[in-house]
Amino acid sequence: MFEGPVQRLVDELSRLPGIGAKSAQRLAFHLLTVDEADARRLAAAINDMRDQVGTCTQCFNVASGDLCSICRDPRRDRSIICVVERPQDIVVVERTQEFRGLYHVLGGALSPINGIGPGQLRFDELKGRLEGVTELIVATNPTVEGDATAMYIAREFKPLGVRVTRLASGLPVGGDLDYADELTLGRALAGRAEL
Repeated sequence: MFEGPVQRLVDELSRLPGIGAKSAQRLAFHLLTVDEADARRLAAAINDMRDQVGTCTQCFNVASGDLCSICRDPRRDRSIICVVERPQDIVVVERTQEFRGLYHVLGGALSPINGIGPGQLRFDELKGRLEGVTELIVATNPTVEGDATAMYIAREFKPLGVRVTRLASGLPVGGDLDYADELTLGRALAGRAEL
């Protein structure tokens, strides 16, 4: 549809999650009109990320060395590990400024339909990190797959003497009961806390 390099960029941008054909076209034409220095800075940032960022050898978060900044931080509580599905989930938990432990990235959630079983996730690596750990906080998504993963962790790790907890789920702050679906309201009722 467009000249070769422009169409190639549109095609590549449209492969990104959440970017459709129209958004890809807008981005491509924006990059065509910005200062050359701005476009080159974006290209350099992408290249640097691909060249310099890898996976933490301990928790499997993104890292620019062997260990991520969280695993390197001596102030973190090493007796608690928060188990998440993806590295970007760590950012969400960190924004709360409530958790000071370590993390473990599974690399997804159990999904037999999609061929993802325990062997495709980092459960063995988590078992290898249990020395001195007293609690695993399961922070998988509140989906069928996330719930199945949480149940698997509880079944596998509780017998090892580790306390396994799950993030509470339910009504959002400022939410209205009229807009809550049955599943969310049911979880809020099941996870209610005493005042």
